[in-house]
Amino acid sequence: MIFRRGGDADPGERALWGDLMSMGLTFPLCITLGFFLGRWIGGRFGHPAAGQWVGLVWGIVTAFWELYKVNRRMGKRDAEELKRLKDGKGPHE
Repeated sequence: MIFRRGGDADPGERALWGDLMSMGLTFPLCITLGFFLGRWIGGRFGHPAAGQWVGLVWGIVTAFWELYKVNRRMGKRDAEELKRLKDGKGPHE
């Protein structure tokens, strides 16, 4: 558990919680930056509306790519923990 006292919390679990909590910031940040950067780049080429749509799509794809990576890390960690439990070891042995 992440909130254990005594400094014996699993660093991998803390990193996982950090990944999950950062997703709340990653999604709006990627989408907003994509939108405004696309609009700015599109404005440089004379098509700000087209640029904002391309940037928006790029931001959405980037946000979901980050979600995919966090999901893969969670799945890998769960598989390792299930293997450990099937081998008869405790969760933190």
